[in-house]
Formats: sequence, structure tokens, C-alpha cells
Amino acid sequence: MKLVSWNVNGLRACVNKGFNEYFKETGADIFCVQETKLQPGQIELDLGDEYAQYWNCAEKKGYSGTAVFTKLKPITVRYGLEEDYEPEGRIITLEFNGFYLVNVYSPNARRDLSRLDYRLQWEDRFRSYLQQLDARKPVIVCGDLNVAHQEIDLKNAKSNRNNSGFTPEERGKMTRLLDAGFTDTFRYFYPARTDAYTWWSFMPKVRERNIGWRIDYFLISSRLEPCLLDAQIDAHVMGSDHCPVTLTIGEL
Repeated sequence: MKLVSWNVNGLRACVNKGFNEYFKETGADIFCVQETKLQPGQIELDLGDEYAQYWNCAEKKGYSGTAVFTKLKPITVRYGLEEDYEPEGRIITLEFNGFYLVNVYSPNARRDLSRLDYRLQWEDRFRSYLQQLDARKPVIVCGDLNVAHQEIDLKNAKSNRNNSGFTPEERGKMTRLLDAGFTDTFRYFYPARTDAYTWWSFMPKVRERNIGWRIDYFLISSRLEPCLLDAQIDAHVMGSDHCPVTLTIGEL
């Protein structure tokens, strides 16, 4: 089974920059996107009859939003954490026979860290939610988690300490999540690989020089590790300030 996750930073714009071509090329069983920046009815995406589409749009126009396109038929679909509602459209959970799939776009703490407290509260709620799911079935989590976990996960760690996405508090929450029984699949295969990033600033020549951050992930319940086959970063794919990440996993 192949899964893909991509923060498209505006799906309508990304469609005009090669999204459909990449989508068809991957042939993914499940394809998750974040930051769709769409309201219902603002796009008609023809992905073929084999894919069902599930959307969680933010109430605020042109903001946030997630979607899942899947060949596999889910048993249930849920939008939100404790309640089946998420005003910022940040999370969709699909239940399948052997696992839960959680597509998430984690809140950004903002440059001035004005949303750091909210972000940390979200992390606690999110971890608790995943643990509740994991108690019933294994979980696959994907999306833009808006944190570079370790110094190896961004180009300029020293100068970014205490910046949004690399504060000790955010990194600590990521550590707690992994310690709760989850595995970072890319680091499972490539524990020491450097210069492996999924997001780059739009500033001139930043992506060309690969001055980036790895903030997009596939996490799994650690008991699924024997099923892992591959995890990759498709850094060559343009169309967004993020690139897609992929996971290949055996039968669950």
C-alpha cells in the first residue's frame, strides 16, 4: 500500500503547477493534502472514479483545510479531535479494517510565538486523541506537523533556536508523541541522513540551495514497524513551498 502526503499551500494554485500529473504518477492508494485553502464548491477535482474524496474546509476563507483521496473504502470518517468538528479544517480521520489514517495540518505558533500556547494545548489534545485510537487499532499519521524535531531536520539549527517550529516546547511535544508509541518512518529508514527537507522559504534561491526544514511526516504506531517497506521525500516535486512525502507499507 502506498500513501502520499503533501502540503499544497493552496490546492487551486497547485493544480496549475503539476498537482494532477504528480497525483497520477504516484498511483497512491491514499493521497492526503493539507492547506487546501478552499471552501466547499470552489474546486472540482477529477481524480477518477476509483478515488473517494473527503474534505475538511476551514470556516475562514482561503485558510488551512485538509483532504483525503482514497481508493480504499473507509468504515467511518471523522472531522476533528474530541468532537466531530474542526473550525480550522485541520484534521480528518478515516477508519479502515486494519488501521486508522489521520491526516493533519498542525497549527503554526506564528513568527512572534503569539500562538505558541494554543499550539502546545493542541499537541496535548492531539497526542491524547492518537493514543485513544491506537488503543483500538494501529494508526498511520501524516501531514504537516509544523515542527523540525531534531537539529538534523533543518539546515540552520543554531540560528533558528526558539523560532516558531523549532522551539524547545514544540520539539518536546514531538518527543512526547514519539515516546507514546509512534515511529517517525523517515528516520526509521534514514536515521542519519542530512539535507533531507520538506519545506523551504519562498525567499530567492533558498530551495535551490536546499536551505530547508523537515516538517512533513508519516508517523505510525510503532507495532507496525515490521510492515514498513519504504519512506521517501519527493523533494524534486514543485508546485508548493512543501514537497510530498511518501510511505510504502505492507498489508495491514
